[in-house]
Amino acid sequence: MNTEKIVNYIVSWLKEYVEKSNVNGFVIGISGGIDSAVTSTLCAKTGFPVLCVEMPIHQDENQVSRGKEHIAQLKNNFQKVNSKEINLTATFEEFKAAVPTDGNLDSVNLSLANTRARLRMSTLYYFAGIKGYLVAGTGNKVEDFGIGFFTKYGDGGVDISPISDLMKSEVYEIAKYLDIPDSIQKAKPTDGLWGDDKTDEDQIGASYDELEWAMKQIELGKKSVDFRDRKKEVLEIYTKRNRANHHKMIPIPICKIPDAVKA
Repeated sequence: MNTEKIVNYIVSWLKEYVEKSNVNGFVIGISGGIDSAVTSTLCAKTGFPVLCVEMPIHQDENQVSRGKEHIAQLKNNFQKVNSKEINLTATFEEFKAAVPTDGNLDSVNLSLANTRARLRMSTLYYFAGIKGYLVAGTGNKVEDFGIGFFTKYGDGGVDISPISDLMKSEVYEIAKYLDIPDSIQKAKPTDGLWGDDKTDEDQIGASYDELEWAMKQIELGKKSVDFRDRKKEVLEIYTKRNRANHHKMIPIPICKIPDAVKA
């Protein structure tokens, strides 16, 4: 992988997109994770203004401190980087108090976790609207097109996706090249939607390296029956999540009404 070439290509693509779109810059949610750190740095390298928004909701302190460390580094390296911290904890709690939370506990907890992502999306689009910015997405290829590990109309609600053609391992390579803080590079990936230290691997049941392997096997036409033991298990995890989240990866279904019916 030619990391420098890829970085230059993405930065050029972002710059050209902004110029053609006649907007003023980028707004991006900073989570303290590798994806948002890489994406925000790539946006900053365009020379356009970048607004980094922290949106804690009962956030783990380690995630908060990593996010602040990254923003401080960005501001030190790029003149047009600014930041805002919008604490959405009270907003989230008010929402919880207004909706019923009885029923299946797992479903309720998952819906509330997704609500966090959607509150953040609304916040980013508020700033995008008043500043004339684009909302930059932080999803990578495995998350966006492999297992659909994102919230529909949450962190999946963006204007552009600079790193969604990169595997997670490639994002790490770029992070190293961009000198992203070690604390972020070494941190275990987490979506930060549960208010604890639960990692992505805890939720998914497989590491990103395993999921990348599975994605490549699917592209080669392989199936779980072609493997045994852990490889078989990983491929089944990947396939199950891919099928369940397929609706996130395709355009919204539209009921096309034939002319004969309209007549």
